[in-house]
Amino acid sequence: MKIALFQSELVWENPAENRKNIEHYFRNEQHSFDLFILPEMFTSGFTMHPKEVAETMDGETIVWLKALAAEKNCAITGSIVIKENGNYFNRMIFVFPTGKVEFYDKRHLFTLAGEDKKYTKGKEKVIVNYKSWNICLQICYDLRFPVFARNIEQYDLLLYVANWPKPRINAWNALLKARAIENMCYTVGVNRIGTDANHLEYPGHSQVVDCMGIEQLNAHNGSGIFCCELDKSQQIAARIQFNFLTDADRFTLD
Repeated sequence: MKIALFQSELVWENPAENRKNIEHYFRNEQHSFDLFILPEMFTSGFTMHPKEVAETMDGETIVWLKALAAEKNCAITGSIVIKENGNYFNRMIFVFPTGKVEFYDKRHLFTLAGEDKKYTKGKEKVIVNYKSWNICLQICYDLRFPVFARNIEQYDLLLYVANWPKPRINAWNALLKARAIENMCYTVGVNRIGTDANHLEYPGHSQVVDCMGIEQLNAHNGSGIFCCELDKSQQIAARIQFNFLTDADRFTLD
């Protein structure tokens, strides 16, 4: 499967400008891809003012994502702020080329920034099936909690979208590799670059790591679309050779 990682600056709390920027890169990308991955809160930056940017599941950004997915016959994923039943969610949307939509609500809210006071946490682990790949959806702070991501479902790809700041980028790099190794699967992290209204700097480092923890792609602090092809047959062979998933402890989550 060919994936495309989008890494760019984000305009603070301005969905229209962010959609315009993304669309420019998307339409001018010459390489074909099956899955286009956007960062966390790609329409706004990591805002604690959800009322200013929140949309609904039939709002402008969802309609726009469906149109882009149909245009290039690819799936698109990333998180935005959604208001539903009076609650705000940091919601990772997965739009199929057909227009079908699945989603994951961020479970681990970032208390250091007060995200838990503004947003409602998700309850379910979500795995979508696309082009015969089982893809586990996760958002930013989820990366620090390996039990929630543990690959008891035999998924093929673990996907994190984030606004991960510069002071903790070493943790980002280390934990993406750890999640890939312990879950024996491709692990992809898509981060942003630039500085937000809170003067936090984001260094990028969007990357693809294979099931042995070997880096396949790193965007470093670049801006644009970065493409990588994933080979599931190699991953299956590694899982057969190294029986780590079968030997893992069994557990359940409350």
